[in-house]
Amino acid sequence: MRILHISTRLILGGSQENTVLSCEGQARRGHEVHLAFGPIYGPEGSLLERVRSFRTPDGRAITTHVVPHLIREVSPIADLRCYRELRALLARLKPDVVHTHSSKAGILGRAAAWNEGTAGRLWAVLHTIHGPPFMPVEGGPLHQAKVRLNNLRYTHAERFAARRCHTIISVADAMTREFLRRGIGRPEQYTTVNSGMETEAFLTPAPGESRAEVRARLSLRENDFVIGTVARLAQHKGHDDLLDALGDDLKKHPDWRLLWVGDGWWRDRLLARVNDLGLTGQVITTGLVPPSGQGGVPGLIRAMDVLAHPSYREGLPRTVPQALLCSVCPVAYDVDGTGEVCRDMLTGRLVPAGDRAALRQAIVWLAEHPRERQEMALRGREDCRHRFSAQTMVDELEKVYARALELSKTCH
Repeated sequence: MRILHISTRLILGGSQENTVLSCEGQARRGHEVHLAFGPIYGPEGSLLERVRSFRTPDGRAITTHVVPHLIREVSPIADLRCYRELRALLARLKPDVVHTHSSKAGILGRAAAWNEGTAGRLWAVLHTIHGPPFMPVEGGPLHQAKVRLNNLRYTHAERFAARRCHTIISVADAMTREFLRRGIGRPEQYTTVNSGMETEAFLTPAPGESRAEVRARLSLRENDFVIGTVARLAQHKGHDDLLDALGDDLKKHPDWRLLWVGDGWWRDRLLARVNDLGLTGQVITTGLVPPSGQGGVPGLIRAMDVLAHPSYREGLPRTVPQALLCSVCPVAYDVDGTGEVCRDMLTGRLVPAGDRAALRQAIVWLAEHPRERQEMALRGREDCRHRFSAQTMVDELEKVYARALELSKTCH
């Protein structure tokens, strides 16, 4: 098959890693794989080098295409140009499968694929929901009104796009429920395929990446209690909530540490707040790190005692199963699909979104109950071992593509 994936930005992030692993797995199976994306910029890092250096044993590569006007922000002029650029790309490639990822690429990509398919060769059109485009309604009245208006716009745009694809893939059942609740698509369009990852890197430490070795590099002592996050330093990822919840406890426990893995637009503001709180010596930031390998995410998670993920918007956060694969217990906000992996008192601690008191209580409880913390992590490790492997994801996508190709013969 000739498969075209379309994603808004190829930055370091969960949906992008999912997309790249899908491309790599499909190329290894002999498919001709193309990946289109918009310009890459900002402090979040990029997966472009990995994609361009990928080769299968028989020499297959992933062909990349930069779409100049595929940008995250809503811009009528740029969006129209992007739509035309995507149609031109589709007319040239004539793929068997068009698979879109992320909201902007999903809306414009599905419209272009459906209309170009109608005009010429037919192909299967699929979209993956990695996370909801709808923002939490919070803040003052004016901000709430703005958020509600934007959410309404996205709802109508997603309804439009759902009518222009054969299959919608959710990374969590919660995504399907939320989109159907908003009248987006038909129940029979949806299927769930959990987001795959390179599980072996988390299950087995690479040389030099054991817990003790990574902690030594970070100047962490054996008895330090490390609460870590793996997330962009950005809005709605919950770093402020951790400071609000644990500021007093960090001062009371000099052996407690926050380990922030990642970078983002909020870095300077967050670190200024850390300084104002007098916690500079207890917050460690790594900046951008590779998803795997020396100095990568698996080793840093392994150095933690608890993985904290107080994010307000998620599909199914990859960092939660990654922590469990590393035998590290997560504590997370109960949003979207998070509870499908982090089950309270079974495979972690799950607390209501925005409840900083509950977040603090859960982390303190985990600090005081190391045996129960380890038991929950090991229980989750076994649950995630097969469920979240990249191999499992690619296997499932093959089945979904086959069904979508059959549908494309009758639905277009």
